[in-house]
Amino acid sequence: MTEIAPEDARSLLKDVVETPSVSGSETAVAKRLQAFFDQHGRETWIDEAGNLRAPADESVVLTSHMDTVPGEIPVRVEDGVLWGRGSVDAKGPLTAMAVAAVNAGVSFVGVVEEETTSAGARYLVEDRESPEAVINGEPSGWDAITMGYRGLLSGEFSVQTEVGHTSRPEPNAIQQAISWWDRVEAAFDGETDSIFEQVTPKPVEMRGGTTPDGFDFEAWIDAQFRIPPAKGVAEVKSTLEAIEPGDLEWTDAIEPVMERPRNDVASALRRGIRHLDGDPAHLRKTGTSDMNIYAQAWNVPMATYGPGDSSLDHTPDEHLDLVEFDRSIEVLTTAAASI
Repeated sequence: MTEIAPEDARSLLKDVVETPSVSGSETAVAKRLQAFFDQHGRETWIDEAGNLRAPADESVVLTSHMDTVPGEIPVRVEDGVLWGRGSVDAKGPLTAMAVAAVNAGVSFVGVVEEETTSAGARYLVEDRESPEAVINGEPSGWDAITMGYRGLLSGEFSVQTEVGHTSRPEPNAIQQAISWWDRVEAAFDGETDSIFEQVTPKPVEMRGGTTPDGFDFEAWIDAQFRIPPAKGVAEVKSTLEAIEPGDLEWTDAIEPVMERPRNDVASALRRGIRHLDGDPAHLRKTGTSDMNIYAQAWNVPMATYGPGDSSLDHTPDEHLDLVEFDRSIEVLTTAAASI
């Protein structure tokens, strides 16, 4: 088994964080990681989606995303902490997995566009056979394992009314759209105090006005709904489609995931954490990740793991403790070799 020196792993991490890779522009990071694998005698290629593939023992796949959200944070190391966009989400987990994949001799995939369309993960599940186990890379903290994510349903609501004088009391399309959204929020209000178990509706854009011919008034609301495992996409769709008036066009649907904490992957990660005298914790995340995509396609044990504090995701204060990064590589190496 190869053993990458900690200083070399940290150097790779700094290079990866210093290489910009906003969603849709991940090629430079893919090539930097490709050079790392080539240096250690590993076969690599960049597939049609832009994913970096480094196959080895195909039964175990370590995978994380190469893209980041926009926002420049000057890269620097101060007092053992690396600052920079993506240091937590998810170049810390990504780089830790690349190093652990070389150490343990298992497969690695760096995927594209997790922050936007999950195009890389969607391509991967269509392009290869199911592995026997998956560790997905996102920040959980070196001594915690993420077992669940809520799902995501996205759609556009639209409504149209005839143009009338603003002195008339009849609601126009914009008023009807606002009323529709009030009913949407009421439909999911007060279900539970647990955010993870709630359906969270969120409007992301609203538009409206008179049509070009001047005869109608139109309004649109683009919305996203986070879905807990207890409900699933079909139930939430049914609730929303029963709320009138207006039309709904669905643009994306990703099922929630809740893995068993005693599955082989979680057990292997706990062994790795305990090997370093850690006390493993299990997490459930209120967002959605590529693990949702893998769980829909592959009926195999999986979990999400990686260094970093996820509360720093997408923030201007994104930074990663390098000792935590070192420990995560050891945990991943131990886990990957023992699954």
